[in-house]
Amino acid sequence: MRSLLKAGVLFALIFVIAPAHAAVKIQDVKSPKGIVAWLVEDHSLPIITFQFSFKGGTAQDPEGKEGLANLMTGLFDEGAGDLDSDAFQLKLEELGAEMSFRANSDEISGQVRMLADNSDEVLELVRLAVTSPRFDADPVERIRGQIAVRIRSNERDPRKQGFRKLSEALYEDHPYAHSDEGTLASLASISPEDLKAFHARVFARSNLTIGVVGAIDAERLAPVLDRVFGELPQEAELNTVADVEPKLDQEIRVDYPLPQATLQLVYPGVRRDDPEFFSAYLLNQILGGGVFSSRLFNEVREKRGLAYGASSYLDSRDHAQSLAIQTATSAERASETLSVIEDVVSSLRDEGPTAEELETAKTYVIGSYAINNLDSSIAIARTLVGLQQDSLGIDYIERREDLINAVTLDDVKETARRLLSHEPALLVVGPADQVRNGG
Repeated sequence: MRSLLKAGVLFALIFVIAPAHAAVKIQDVKSPKGIVAWLVEDHSLPIITFQFSFKGGTAQDPEGKEGLANLMTGLFDEGAGDLDSDAFQLKLEELGAEMSFRANSDEISGQVRMLADNSDEVLELVRLAVTSPRFDADPVERIRGQIAVRIRSNERDPRKQGFRKLSEALYEDHPYAHSDEGTLASLASISPEDLKAFHARVFARSNLTIGVVGAIDAERLAPVLDRVFGELPQEAELNTVADVEPKLDQEIRVDYPLPQATLQLVYPGVRRDDPEFFSAYLLNQILGGGVFSSRLFNEVREKRGLAYGASSYLDSRDHAQSLAIQTATSAERASETLSVIEDVVSSLRDEGPTAEELETAKTYVIGSYAINNLDSSIAIARTLVGLQQDSLGIDYIERREDLINAVTLDDVKETARRLLSHEPALLVVGPADQVRNGG
């Protein structure tokens, strides 16, 4: 009953918020030097949000220096230009601005929120951070030490060790097998010169994508783009990263004597530019992407009480794609839980979803876009960058609903057969003899 109530509230929110997309008017802004940004102008609050991304993330880490890109992202607000770490942080605090950077396997991204009245000074700090990071020895050692603490903590966490081993098994010698944070040894080997060399070859205008939201118009934004990013070199020098198919049909086990077991199953996925992408997206929603309406949640949680939750997600990275199922359950019921998951997958693969399930999934996926992608200036700015990176077109938000509604029941059935006919890779973290052996 409680689940139904939550679902009802969520759907009500979706229908209230969904029309928000009509207010998102995207402008394509080009600077005098040719730097492009997508802008959503909004003067309802005196705030400006910048989101920007450089293609080339942790997959660009040199061999033996894994963790380099991640370490670098912790240092952009630790001194740049003629400002050392303390001076840079003090200036940022005085201006009341928020600045952060992060790295994943495919990109290094930055995000800045500022008051419009302070934007000239804040954007000067962004310019210094992006074009002239200092990588001074003291902050490098401090951030390195913080990351090393996390790596040691992860090494004591069986679940995180399981996901680490799963990545290594799926991608073998591909860069996607490496931890974004690196290892203690690789982290220790990174010098300030390595950071400077990485920055010099990855931060360029050719692989830069920008989204801007807030109290700034296109006329003012265009020269700002040149002022902040115009000093960067035109071309990045990225290493070629090969596409890779995850290695399926294998079991990866991390044995530890605690009462809970973690299960993850990995199937093939789809590229973002695959014509079947939305068919796969709706399939995932029906399988385990929908919080309360999915088959996995109903069979594993609602009907049998085997776990607090069971879910699935599509992972569409630049060079590898997968569809993954995950849950955690008591060790003595891990085997039963795995059998239920396999039955759900088999049923969806052999019979496909019902027409009612597909319509429910379409309604949710269409309505939830505003909540997930357009409910704040940060979310909108992030969406603007994502739309450009995926080459979806400036009118994508208007076209998205029609693209989803065009997916037929036969389309999803075919995609289910395509993706779920493979033997998955299976990760088991927990007592080894509890799964597959009738525990």
